[in-house]
Amino acid sequence: MGLADLGRIDDVIHGRMRLGIMVYLADVDAADFTELKTVLEATQGNLSVHLKKLEEAGYVAIAKSFVNNKPLTRVSITQAGRRAFAAYLEAIGALIGGKD
Repeated sequence: MGLADLGRIDDVIHGRMRLGIMVYLADVDAADFTELKTVLEATQGNLSVHLKKLEEAGYVAIAKSFVNNKPLTRVSITQAGRRAFAAYLEAIGALIGGKD
C-alpha cells in the first residue's frame, strides 16, 4: 500500500475517540455509556458525538433503557462494524508494513 492508497483508511473509525470505542467494543459484547466514558477518559458530550457518528455509519448499535428508574445506554458493535474494523486494521497494517 502506498500513499495513494490512503483512501482505504476508514475516516469514520480513524479518529482517536472512535478508534478507542471500536477497539473496546471489539472485545466485549456490550458496554454501557459510563463505562466507555471512563475507559476512554471522555466527556459525556464528546462521547455522545462520536457514538452518534459510529451509529450513523451502522458500526455500533445503541440501546436505551431504564434500570431502577435510571437511564442506561448500552453500546455494542454490529456485524458491519466488525467488518469495517477488520478492514481498517488490515489497511493500517498494510500501510505500516508496506504490504499490498
